[in-house]
Amino acid sequence: MAAEIEKKQTDSKTYSGSSEIIAVVLLALAVLVFLCLVTYSPNDWSLNTASTQETHNWVGVVGSVIADLLFQTIGLTAYFLPALLVLIAWRFYRFKDLPISISRIVGYLLFVISVSSLAALFGFYGGIIGAFFQRNLTWLLGNIGAAILLLAIFASSVLLITSLSLDSFLGNFRLAWENFRVHFDEWLNKRRARSRADQEAMARLEKLNQARVAKEQPKTPAISLGETISVEAKEKKETVGERISAIFKYFSNPPKKELKDAPEVVEEPKKKIEKEMPIPTIFVPKESPKSPEIIEKISEVEKVPITPVLETGELDTNLLQTAEEIKEETDAPQPRKPQNYNDYVLPMSSFLNPPPPRFQIREDDARALAKELEEKTKEFNATGRVVNICPGPVVTTYEFKPDPGVKYSRITSLSDDLCLALEAESIRIDRIPGKAFVGIEVPNNERDTIHLREVIESKKFRESKSLLTIALGKTIDGLNYVADLAKMPHLLIAGATGAGKSVGVNTLVVSILYKAKPDEVKFIMVDPKRLELGLYADIPHLATPIITDPKRAAISLKWAVSEMEKRYKDLAGWGVRNIDGFNTEVKKRNANEEFDDNGEPYKTLPYIVIIIDELADLMMVSSKEVEESITRLAQMARAVGIHLVLATQRPSVDVITGLIKANFPARISFRVSSKIDSRTIIDGNGAESLLGKGDMLFLPPGTSQIVRVHGAFVDEKEIAKIVEYIKSQGNPEYDTTITKSEEEMDDSGDLPGRKDVLFVDALRTVVNSKSASTSLLQRHLRIGYGRAAAILDAMVHEGYIGEMDGSKRARPILQKAYDDLQEAEEGREL
Repeated sequence: MAAEIEKKQTDSKTYSGSSEIIAVVLLALAVLVFLCLVTYSPNDWSLNTASTQETHNWVGVVGSVIADLLFQTIGLTAYFLPALLVLIAWRFYRFKDLPISISRIVGYLLFVISVSSLAALFGFYGGIIGAFFQRNLTWLLGNIGAAILLLAIFASSVLLITSLSLDSFLGNFRLAWENFRVHFDEWLNKRRARSRADQEAMARLEKLNQARVAKEQPKTPAISLGETISVEAKEKKETVGERISAIFKYFSNPPKKELKDAPEVVEEPKKKIEKEMPIPTIFVPKESPKSPEIIEKISEVEKVPITPVLETGELDTNLLQTAEEIKEETDAPQPRKPQNYNDYVLPMSSFLNPPPPRFQIREDDARALAKELEEKTKEFNATGRVVNICPGPVVTTYEFKPDPGVKYSRITSLSDDLCLALEAESIRIDRIPGKAFVGIEVPNNERDTIHLREVIESKKFRESKSLLTIALGKTIDGLNYVADLAKMPHLLIAGATGAGKSVGVNTLVVSILYKAKPDEVKFIMVDPKRLELGLYADIPHLATPIITDPKRAAISLKWAVSEMEKRYKDLAGWGVRNIDGFNTEVKKRNANEEFDDNGEPYKTLPYIVIIIDELADLMMVSSKEVEESITRLAQMARAVGIHLVLATQRPSVDVITGLIKANFPARISFRVSSKIDSRTIIDGNGAESLLGKGDMLFLPPGTSQIVRVHGAFVDEKEIAKIVEYIKSQGNPEYDTTITKSEEEMDDSGDLPGRKDVLFVDALRTVVNSKSASTSLLQRHLRIGYGRAAAILDAMVHEGYIGEMDGSKRARPILQKAYDDLQEAEEGREL
């Protein structure tokens, strides 16, 4: 037996080597024929030409004879002969065990005959063969009929030679047209967005120019005729004490309303300190109507006690600090307006990598494998026949019809035996819904990678109206598969390390980013491993910074429960049943210009997607609290737009408890290590036979029928491009209450520092200084460290400043600080 196997292996190697030798010989023959034809001369010696001259053909007398015979028989078609020889040589080299195909030989002959006849028909030299067929076909069918028949023969010969089909050709053409249309739409949208951005930039530039021109105008009024100017006074430099004295003197004696003409020159008597110091001349500007903010600031200055300059030349530090703060307040830029996502542009599919060319499965190989399957099942007393072959991007499904009396369980038990017999990595056997066949899924030798771009650009994804549409990947038949998280309404993902679980989570997040604006969907991401979800830091879709502490994650789940209850109260008050009805009613009222009690437009509720990358870490910290929160959310949160996505690489019963599993009807299982884990996730076997690298079994909600999907792949570089594009259109607006426990709050839900009487003054100091630190508050407010730290914590909790980031020197000042401070300056309660 061993000798026979060794002999077969030796014969296979010899045959493979002979195929390569044939390929090399054919390639050399193609080069020789090409040189014969190119260097052909009718004066060279041949079978019908006797010549004593020197042969000009590069291949000698043999070359001149071959070229003459080819031109005489098939005419100009001879130039196609080297190309055909190269094609045959490539096939011998590419497919080692290439069988001799009669249909392909017929295709070559028909190609030569049709091209020669067409050349003769259109007035070119077609040789003896071309002239013969052209003359007879023209006599029988006429010129037009002969042309149509020869073109049909030519097309048929090409199909026979290349083994192509019209169906695949038309399918490729349709796919190319769809890709062209999608790219054209992207280009058009990008051009429109660029044009709109250019217009906005020109408008901003125009405003800046106007502000610069207004700023460069002279602040001093024009000088009347006969008025003298003191040049010496202008050339002298003013000291800080002189400036402050002059400013307070001006505010102590404001100009009267009778001043309507040119301003008068007010001179102050000089004071002697140690040396005579000149007091600068102050030009009092013409009185103009003051804005309410300036009047308020002047009134604050008037309340400050004026301390005279000491004789030693030193200045009171309190007075100097107050004047500097006044200058900073008057020079501070106007706060920005709140972020508006009406002009938000969703990411373009060009950020994702295009798919590479697909591997083609040879029909001969598929039929040979089907025959081998029938033989192997027959050996194990499970007789039947393969009725259909369905090739896919990763696996090929062989539809096996068992003979009468053969049990389904007998066939499914042959999975490992067929793997051994066919030398396959893994084989999955499952029944086919709606058919009396059993599907035997065999991995392809060359597998395609499903890129996310081709699913994002598919018709199913583009026409889906749900904001939570997920581009999962492709089925085993190569069809794009799209799911809706809003209908699931929660998703449980499990799989062993390296099976594709993290890529699946990234695919889910990116799919939603391609559908929803930041004010439509908010993410709460929990990443205890600190590795997987860090790519999405600081995107405007985040409701809170990425949570890495399991204890904070448990607190955030409690917050989600309270938010769910609050939303249910809002829905009940509006008389609607779900979040879509609520948002529709809000838009309707805003269109009718109806406002809330504060006189502001109503706000829509965003969807909240809570993604937990590793559930096992949370269950280890506080399993009871986490399980209770997850169960309540899974049971009730669907109507209010809160959805859970739980991922774990430990699909054991202590992590995926029965209570959690019962409330997650939609589940995804990547490759696992055992059948027990497979049954824990999807209530059935099969996940242990997956191939890895994104190969998954998806259990849709409301059904027990499992769907095998090859997950779409998206790498970190693609995600980085998308995240950078999204972050350029807005900043995150974090809600710090999500991760705050009840112990960190007082009775009103505020931190102790929020009730401090100096809170508004501290906020003004932070905004004007554009920095936030305890030392800054200690220095400006003259308070201790503990009090300053409490106020700073309250600012973080209220969303006025960001959390301290180790990679940055200062805390970021958020937009809410500018807005609320402006309201406080206008007299509203902060």
